[in-house]
Amino acid sequence: MARDDCQLPPLAERIADRAATADTSDGDLRSDIEDLCDERWLTACLPSALGGKGWGCEADSTVQALDSLRILGRANLSVARLFEGHMNAIKLVVLYGSSAAQERLGAAVSNGALLGVWGADERDCPLVFEMDTHNCQPRIKLSGAKIFASGLGLVSQTVVTASGQEGQQLLLVPCDEEERGDPSGWAMGGMRATQSGRYDFTGIVLTAQAVIGNPGDYIREPHFEGGIWRYCAAHLGGAERLYDEMLSELRARDRAQDPHQQRRIAKAAIAIETARLWLVRAASEIEAENAGAQKAALALLAREVTHDACRTVITLSEAALGMAAHVEGSAVERTRRDLSLFLCQAAPDAKRARAAQALVAREIRPEHL
Repeated sequence: MARDDCQLPPLAERIADRAATADTSDGDLRSDIEDLCDERWLTACLPSALGGKGWGCEADSTVQALDSLRILGRANLSVARLFEGHMNAIKLVVLYGSSAAQERLGAAVSNGALLGVWGADERDCPLVFEMDTHNCQPRIKLSGAKIFASGLGLVSQTVVTASGQEGQQLLLVPCDEEERGDPSGWAMGGMRATQSGRYDFTGIVLTAQAVIGNPGDYIREPHFEGGIWRYCAAHLGGAERLYDEMLSELRARDRAQDPHQQRRIAKAAIAIETARLWLVRAASEIEAENAGAQKAALALLAREVTHDACRTVITLSEAALGMAAHVEGSAVERTRRDLSLFLCQAAPDAKRARAAQALVAREIRPEHL
């Protein structure tokens, strides 16, 4: 991967150049996903045994995975969101899927498939499944829908949670039927280009090969809450973009030597570097072999640090740039808007409470997690 500095690598630079055009409710990220495929970033998330680099699924590649998400967050947070889902999906299949499932997944990704993880059920129509037998072969019948499903029309296979008689089960399901997707409910001011919305799975019939792992695997720690380091890395990339833009604009205006601006620059710099250090530690320890369930609390604390850092940088960049931070269509305005929405993922108050409960229960400081 390219040296990690304020200059984006060519792939991310192209994505950044297209970000303004894609920033609409019907924004098209297809060229960005094709770029990720052509530059082998999609396959990089596969295990090395399947021709990948292990980004997000092998301990030795954890920092590279984190940096890839930061880089895409600086380029376009909507693309980073889709890439994070792709990385997460592969991680889940590697953790819980059979060797045959992993090989099928590897073949699909090698052929250009973008994957997703869709977990949010529609309240009145949750995703459920039934097992039956047809011509002596077990099959799975789905009914229900997922909401906040990112990448409609781009994601071709998705890992979903579905409820059955034995509990919540992970399934790997095709999701490339355009008529089943409905992005009309995604009326958000930020993350417009993610093409998020509702996907109706009712009537889809699968073979038993779609089953990934055992009931309850999805919420096993340290990889359920612990895995939030991935989207936090994307958040951090957005904050880093705001910092870079703020610093560049202040230098261009010859205002970087102003003591008020220097205080803002220093505070923003401390915020993003603090978050980066927390995330590197959390990701490295969670993705280490044989990591214990207690490590999930480390990721929860890192999420809190990252959230606060991002909010700090948003506030400081607005104060530093004034009205220029609100120019519609500018990189600062778009990143600020996307990041503000992205930070709402997911249930931050509950995550903060779980982090505190872990510290109280064990009577320890964070360094001992």
